[in-house]
Amino acid sequence: MHNDGFLNGQYDVVVVGGGIVGAATFYKLQKRFPERRMLLIDKMPRLADHQTGNNSGVIHSGLYYKPGSLKATNCVQGRRELVQFCKEHDVPHDVCGKVVVATDESELPMLEKIHGIGQQNEIENLERIDADQLREIEPHCKGVAALWVGCTGIVDFRNATEKMAAAALAIQPNSAIRLGEEVVDLGPEGDGSVIRTTVAGEARTYHADKVVVCAGLQADRLARKDGVALKERVVGFRGDYYELEDHAKHKVRNLIYPVPNPDFPFLGVHFTRLTDGEIECGPNAVFTFKREGYGKTDFDLRDTMEALGYGGTWKLFFNNMAFGINEYRRAFSKRLFLKTLQRLVPSLTMDDIRPGRSGVRALLLSQDGDTRDDFRIETTDRSIHILNAPSPAATASLAIGDYVADRFQERFTA
Repeated sequence: MHNDGFLNGQYDVVVVGGGIVGAATFYKLQKRFPERRMLLIDKMPRLADHQTGNNSGVIHSGLYYKPGSLKATNCVQGRRELVQFCKEHDVPHDVCGKVVVATDESELPMLEKIHGIGQQNEIENLERIDADQLREIEPHCKGVAALWVGCTGIVDFRNATEKMAAAALAIQPNSAIRLGEEVVDLGPEGDGSVIRTTVAGEARTYHADKVVVCAGLQADRLARKDGVALKERVVGFRGDYYELEDHAKHKVRNLIYPVPNPDFPFLGVHFTRLTDGEIECGPNAVFTFKREGYGKTDFDLRDTMEALGYGGTWKLFFNNMAFGINEYRRAFSKRLFLKTLQRLVPSLTMDDIRPGRSGVRALLLSQDGDTRDDFRIETTDRSIHILNAPSPAATASLAIGDYVADRFQERFTA
């Protein structure tokens, strides 16, 4: 996949960030402007090494997002396009459907609310089902009612990312991908931009007419380097998973989700069958002391000082104090994690689950503690910054790529 491209360091467009949003944007821009030389650059040794490669692998339907928002429109459009891309490029995936389960009567109003949101977002194959129908779909799951979301699926997002990047190079062989190279600075230079990187201790410089930054956990830092006046700050939250042991995998057929708590900014722990046949349970959501830290005790002084020195972080903590304490307790207690899982699948035991992997999600947090729920994309006179792209950004990635290409065309080619 790696292509040295033009060794003089001059490109028409440089895309910073090799997650699925960056790769999809690289692909869509190259498709829109096939004659232009482009560079995709990422600090990791392979694509999709952070949020993309460590998420739950779900093709989201668009069920939860405010009608008319960027999340809603891009998720629904992007999901359909992603499934088609996977078919055309042999990306492992399965549109297997999921259930969203109300475990008691108190959750029925919220179940009805998200059913209505799904209908407004024109999600296909969405149906309210009763307890008997739920047992037919997921025999070991217990609930009083549920939603069947038939268009939800699972996918290997890392493979999809690699295929998108390769598809871009197939359009323009003089474009390039550079991995293991970290962008340490960028900003204006003449009519364009200069991008400074390091690789194995060596400093390099690239020049571009235009830059698109899809930097995920580092999005705010690179935006500020590029002169974007950004009041918000990215704060990282780690999600830990458990896995079902082989003898317990029959207890979950596909995907089982709880009804989300409207007072908490995450969806809650759920069950997901992966494309390799494993079944994951999770994730929880706990503040991480290192933006790219996947271990429970990982720590980075700069990341911690920036997060805890920011008023928005403390506002989020205070607004979600009880939830946050419970999430931390579960992070260090298998028994408490199991207790949460048993609300959906009561027959699970301690012997049925084992610790799995972890992921870190980036949230652009406002000064008042709001998690800036919608996607946020800002344009300068020579660059586009994707500042907030949490879930369902992976599902929506191709639609986000089109959105960026539209903004690029309007702003830079008119």
